[in-house]
Amino acid sequence: VQLQASGGGLVQAGGSLRLSCAASGRTFSSYIMGWFRQAPEKEREFVAAISWGGSNTVYADSVKGRFTISRDNAKNTVYLQMNSLKPEDTGMYYCAAKTSSYIGSPSGYNYWGQGTLVTVSS
Repeated sequence: VQLQASGGGLVQAGGSLRLSCAASGRTFSSYIMGWFRQAPEKEREFVAAISWGGSNTVYADSVKGRFTISRDNAKNTVYLQMNSLKPEDTGMYYCAAKTSSYIGSPSGYNYWGQGTLVTVSS
């Protein structure tokens, strides 16, 4: 599967952005989808994941209550709605897909998109 992330940009603290990740292929609904981010000079970190049908979601503690992951299998797209953004949310955001059935682990992602940059100004 090929992944294309979009929707990043510059936003003031407290603002919102919605990221999208479009996937190619006819088996999108069989993948667990995740979002990760990498701040400058920091390691990549897990942000959120969503199960095949969208009924189960997992979030990093740092974004709980502010970010919402969702998916539209008919459109082969996964979204990340980001509200109440903080400067520490700044980074390159990547979508990823895995065929594993375990949503709770941040590892095992087989496919990665190219990333979209989010910058939150204070």
